[in-house]
Amino acid sequence: MYENLLTNESNGIYTITINRPTKLNALNSQVITELGEAILEIYNNPAIKSAIITGIGEKAFAAGADISEFTELDGEGGKQLALRGQQLVFSKIENCPKPIVAAVNGFALGGGCELAMACHFRIASNNAKFGQPEVNLGLIPGYGGTQRLTHLVGKGRAIELLITGNMIDADEAYRIGLVNKVTELSDLIPTAEKILGAVNKKAPLAVSKCLTLANIAVSKPLVGLEQEIQEFGNLFDTKDAKEGAAAFLEKRPANFIGE
Repeated sequence: MYENLLTNESNGIYTITINRPTKLNALNSQVITELGEAILEIYNNPAIKSAIITGIGEKAFAAGADISEFTELDGEGGKQLALRGQQLVFSKIENCPKPIVAAVNGFALGGGCELAMACHFRIASNNAKFGQPEVNLGLIPGYGGTQRLTHLVGKGRAIELLITGNMIDADEAYRIGLVNKVTELSDLIPTAEKILGAVNKKAPLAVSKCLTLANIAVSKPLVGLEQEIQEFGNLFDTKDAKEGAAAFLEKRPANFIGE
């Protein structure tokens, strides 16, 4: 179906693997197009409850954008490149109503780091490396890196990484809050699947609202508090909320249906 992606759905978890091993899974325009299509599948396929994004092999999650595509761009072309990526992929991931986890299996640099940061959280193998080296090209991140990195690790650490272009390893990424867990490479996907397997048993509407409100908390905290009250109340009208309370009182597992 895709030239640069491998996809698989199992037990409600949709795994997207970037498959450009000779280019360290770099994000060229075709990969962005295909990722956009795969993300829409997550949105639209009711069998998919959550997703994992990873890279093929043991070297790279995604080692940045394909710089060969930069050489002919002028200012307007650069803006359109960034806008297209944001609209098709990065913002779509961040705003997805189903959780999408980055399983970072190696280099996550430039656009690759931005792809991981757009996901709802990140798990890294112990050989993973993170960085935003765009300053070395006389550029800045264009797929949301300046914003999401600051939200995740704080202003001071983000500025240091952005203006030095330095690369950090998985343990440092964990220490500063860029990733949630660090595993052996062989345990990376199983760990992501275990977490999402547990999430998939939760009430889908409640999970979706948690994702939405967490995004609002970062961008509009006061609006988020107001909307949290509204959405908290709205969920009491759902079948899943009634089922959750009944199951708790009856000391049995809940059977959530997403309604």
